[in-house]
Amino acid sequence: MTAEANPSPTAARILDGYPAWVAEYDTPTAADREAIAAHVERLSYKPTIALLLPLGFGTPGGAADTLTSLLAQLYPRWDLCVIGESAAEDDAIDTAARTNPRIRRLPGAFADVAEAANAALADQDAPFTAILLPGERLAAQALYEVAVALGAHPGTDLLFTDEDVMDTAGARRAPRFKLGWDPDLLLAEDCIGALAVWRTQVLRDAGGLRAGFGGAARYDLALRATRAILPDAIRHLPAVLLHRPAEEERELRDRMLGADNEAARRAVRERLGEDARIEPAPLWPQANRVIWALPDPPPLVSVIVPTRDRAALLAACAWGVLLHTDYPAIELLIIDNDSREDLTAATLRDLSADPRVRILRHPGPFNFAAINNAAVEQASGEIVVLLNNDVEVAHRDWLREMVSHALRPDVGAVGAKLLYGDGTLQHGGIVFGPGLAATYVLRRATRVDPGYGGQLAVTRTLLAVTGACLAMRRDVYREVGGLNAERFAIAFNDLDLCLRLGEYGYRIVWTPFAELFHRESATRGLPDTPEKQARDAIEVNNLWYSWNHIFSSDPFHNINLTCDWLTPLHLCAPRRRRPWQTEA
Repeated sequence: MTAEANPSPTAARILDGYPAWVAEYDTPTAADREAIAAHVERLSYKPTIALLLPLGFGTPGGAADTLTSLLAQLYPRWDLCVIGESAAEDDAIDTAARTNPRIRRLPGAFADVAEAANAALADQDAPFTAILLPGERLAAQALYEVAVALGAHPGTDLLFTDEDVMDTAGARRAPRFKLGWDPDLLLAEDCIGALAVWRTQVLRDAGGLRAGFGGAARYDLALRATRAILPDAIRHLPAVLLHRPAEEERELRDRMLGADNEAARRAVRERLGEDARIEPAPLWPQANRVIWALPDPPPLVSVIVPTRDRAALLAACAWGVLLHTDYPAIELLIIDNDSREDLTAATLRDLSADPRVRILRHPGPFNFAAINNAAVEQASGEIVVLLNNDVEVAHRDWLREMVSHALRPDVGAVGAKLLYGDGTLQHGGIVFGPGLAATYVLRRATRVDPGYGGQLAVTRTLLAVTGACLAMRRDVYREVGGLNAERFAIAFNDLDLCLRLGEYGYRIVWTPFAELFHRESATRGLPDTPEKQARDAIEVNNLWYSWNHIFSSDPFHNINLTCDWLTPLHLCAPRRRRPWQTEA
């Protein structure tokens, strides 16, 4: 499966600006190479990395390019096993093997890339292994960076990197800046990619590659092997260290893409079994939408809506939940915080006529966190949904989708795709950046934009989602102590909750398949008075005091990209010092 096809409007600036970014930030100088060579000499941990190269797969005639990139590596401790035979390349490979003891041949005719790779896997003893396909080229610093990362994190079982496409003239394009380890994203697409360095024993324990998966064989392996290793043993190295070949024959590429995608979906179906079904993701058809099964009967859901007057907003929100939601087991808890208007009283009377509705009173100063905490204590549902009164249902199946994820044992909270009234994206999840920056992913993208790399088109993991529409199991809410009503009475309580869930070992999931409209801040207004601004300043300080370490280490915000509330996602100077610079 590929992430290169169908770039979105939000991706265009990244794709267009990439050549300049490569020239400025990703072209090692002679001084860099000297510093790397010196650092290699000082490394205390120098693992041998085995590379398997099965001929007859990948780009025809591409093995020579792969071999050339290996011979140019600035890290010397690698072994290459070339598997199979290729009349066009045998002479060049044999010549290289005779003059370089790190290169060996495993000749013979193999019917499938899996058979070939597994034969070589059984015949080497390096602690780490990567499988390359002919035509894939490593950056000169690739194995050096991998070795440094493995030394810094000794428990690593899988290390994967960013990648791009390089044409025959050496020009680079189509960068694939990846995100941290995400089991949901792996079900949607091959988010591991081409350069995956595995602990060799993990590959053997997984049974190696399987026959019959063609170009999706490495993806199938990732789906199986990652089930047996801990999330902390999987690391993403945010550096472009592999260049995929540019296909010159589009007809061949399209044919292989179709076959590979079908094989990839078969691998996902086998991985999931009866727990779920998969469909092409509507906005990113080369990826998958996973539809998780609900139990029969589905659990009761308590939808919690705090309100203070603004009857029209409340009515649109509440009747959407009651009349335009196809989930069969709902109780709607409306928490009235000192409403005064007659129209609000009439609206509450009308809503209370529905037996699924309960009106709870919570007098006193508005404290969003305390109101929701009190309501959760009175909720009857196994699942609770925090829902702002300025949110309106857009599709009937929104709650089924959110509940299906909230029931998964490793998921702590689920967020939805929220749209502004004009149909542009308000909330696609939250990312944290350098400084005190927390912002919505690709805010103001169009409703049908799949996002850079399809990130608005598939279910994925983030560190946080907004509490404007958030679903979670009630027992998990109680386990982590709910919203912090003392430090985050109004703002940032949702971020704090999500980050605490992460510390408890839960994942935060965002899904584009639960879609609603959100008239953000329509009820309590914007912080446009001295009192509100002072309150917000206190809560900003509280957020920084509690979570400042998160802002520079969000694994789901690639360090080569950045955005803020007003500036769309764009390329930036990498937010890290390269290891040879750090050690200089």
